[in-house]
Amino acid sequence: MATETSPLELEEAGQCVDSAGGAIGLPQLCPEWMGNQIFWLLVTLVVLFFILSRIALPRIASILAERQGTITNDLAAAEDFKTKAAEAEEAYEKALSDARTEAQAIIAEAKAEIQADIDDAMAKADAEISAKTAEGEKKIAEIREGAMEAIKEVAKDTAKELVAAMGGKADARTVTAAVNARMKG
Repeated sequence: MATETSPLELEEAGQCVDSAGGAIGLPQLCPEWMGNQIFWLLVTLVVLFFILSRIALPRIASILAERQGTITNDLAAAEDFKTKAAEAEEAYEKALSDARTEAQAIIAEAKAEIQADIDDAMAKADAEISAKTAEGEKKIAEIREGAMEAIKEVAKDTAKELVAAMGGKADARTVTAAVNARMKG
């Protein structure tokens, strides 16, 4: 069976007891033990303070300083890269502008060369056309002259034959003069 503990035994054991001799709730709240608990609480806090201030906090502080240094270096590097990127973009824009200007100059030069070639070809073609036209007109004039002579001959022969067919006699000089007069208008 269960043995009962007397209030005196409980009190000697360091437990708080009430007037009836029963144990009271939590021993941490026992007023007789408060001094002892406060002492050990202070000792524990002082030990924790020294451990934290001598070991943990310096490590944390060095890690934070290292991180801050890394962040500062990274920000400086980023700013440097940003500056370099802006310079590179500016150089790219300048090169692009120069390339466009050069391309326009090349295009203008090529157009001028092509126009000069076209003008030369047109001049040659005009000269050839003029020469062929003059040659053609010369041939036409020769043909016209030859045709006129042939017409005069045919007209003379026809006039002689007509005069002879009508019973007359025509001398060559008279027929030639009549044909020439008619040809002139």
